[in-house]
Amino acid sequence: MAITKDLIIGDILDNHPELAGQFLAIGMHCLGCPASRGETVEQACAVHGVDCDEFVAKLNEAVK
Repeated sequence: MAITKDLIIGDILDNHPELAGQFLAIGMHCLGCPASRGETVEQACAVHGVDCDEFVAKLNEAVK
């Protein structure tokens, strides 16, 4: 499954729990909270001031 900015973080982590560290590394520390489980990657990047395209590329590289 290719990761896109429109995917829900909870869905990504359900399929790729090994990516939790990638989210934690950029300051997304509330991965278990209800808000993050229903938040898209793009929404989370906006809140945390992270370049979404760059982050999505890192996530996809990590799951190769």
